[in-house]
Amino acid sequence: MVLPFLSVYLTQSLGFSIEKTGVVLSSYGFGSMAGAYLGGILTDRIGHFRVQFLSLIISGFCYVALSFITNYYQLMVGFFLTSMIAEGLRPANASSISFYAKPENIARSFSLNRMAINLGFSVGPLAGGLLATLSYKMLFYVDGITCALAGVVFFFYFKNRKGHQPSDKKSKKDRIKIKTAYSDKRYLAFILLSSVYAMLFFQLFMTLPLYYREIYDLREKLIGGLLAINGFTVFSIEMILVYILSKRYRLNWLIVTGMILLGISFAMLNLNHSLSLLVFSMLILSISEIFAMPFMATYVVDRSNPDNRGSYMGLYTMSFSVALIFAPYLGSRIISNYGFETLWCGTGIIAFLIAIGFYFVTRFAYLKRSQSS
Repeated sequence: MVLPFLSVYLTQSLGFSIEKTGVVLSSYGFGSMAGAYLGGILTDRIGHFRVQFLSLIISGFCYVALSFITNYYQLMVGFFLTSMIAEGLRPANASSISFYAKPENIARSFSLNRMAINLGFSVGPLAGGLLATLSYKMLFYVDGITCALAGVVFFFYFKNRKGHQPSDKKSKKDRIKIKTAYSDKRYLAFILLSSVYAMLFFQLFMTLPLYYREIYDLREKLIGGLLAINGFTVFSIEMILVYILSKRYRLNWLIVTGMILLGISFAMLNLNHSLSLLVFSMLILSISEIFAMPFMATYVVDRSNPDNRGSYMGLYTMSFSVALIFAPYLGSRIISNYGFETLWCGTGIIAFLIAIGFYFVTRFAYLKRSQSS
């Protein structure tokens, strides 16, 4: 609930400039990067169960505490710490999916997990918009309480649950003989591209709500409704679409298609000013997410093994965390100096360029696997 409204909250409620808002949002990104790194290490050392439980409980209290902070520098520290604790959940959560799922169901398992997340994101912005209309403090309270409650439910449901332990039938020469994610050069190239992709995608949370408010003068309820289209669309069709696509098309082509659609969704905002265009753009963006993200996560799982998956997932999560640092900062700077039109046009061009990069990185990786078998 909180993240989609942060830029509006900081500019409209606390009166920060767009530049200061970008810096505060970047501090959230720094915390996310630290959390992803620590979450990956802790997942390998103490297990995904403990990391997820602690992250949910402690971050719930942090969100409530943030509602009492209005000072610029204190908010930077507060968002850094909150994000570090909250984002530590992601590598642990991704590792737990690969732990519970059968190998042949990995892509669909990530889609099911994302389906649950997007069900929340289809409701969260709507509820958040209503709460923000009443009081932004309520927005922080409810987000924090639901995080803590999720931690309690998680603990009692998963504390004694055993996962799937697949038998590894691959020969030694079929394995990618890489000990850590940090020494896998092809994977590092994938991570770099993933980070640039995330910088573009995160404009959905960072600058797009501000665009709705500044250019269209939309209120929080309508902004929440537009953002909810993303969650509802992904929730409704991702599972079945991933099931169909994964059986018919190569992974690299699916990721490339997602990149191109993402660029189109932002670039088309410059065509004209109408509410119907905003809706159509959000639908295209949602479909681009379905094409890209489940198969990017599948690539990470396929590239790793049970012994190093925490570090692989941690690095993948860190690529999105780095994007959380630069996305609001760069987005706000471009808006202040050149306007929203330049931001949307540049996003479209960069999306096309990284589509080319993803094609070659993932294509060669899979050719390498097939040649060695």
